[in-house]
Amino acid sequence: MTREELTCRELVAIVTDYLDGALTAEDTRRFDGHLTGCDGCTTYLDQFRQTIGLAGRLEPTDLEPRVQDELLSAFRSWKTRG
Repeated sequence: MTREELTCRELVAIVTDYLDGALTAEDTRRFDGHLTGCDGCTTYLDQFRQTIGLAGRLEPTDLEPRVQDELLSAFRSWKTRG
């Protein structure tokens, strides 16, 4: 990553590293700096946190087997595209 301002696309690509505390201090500063001037990315981060919070409450028995299979298939194909 360059040391210039972070773009929205770059922020989206590293949001999980940010939430995991895996960014360098400099990249965290850049991430936070971008958020101060970008309402869209601030909303995205808030939505991401909410999704993690809600997904963390799911139990395997909360999903019908068909739905669980569809989700797993979607995630597998998403991972192979990236």
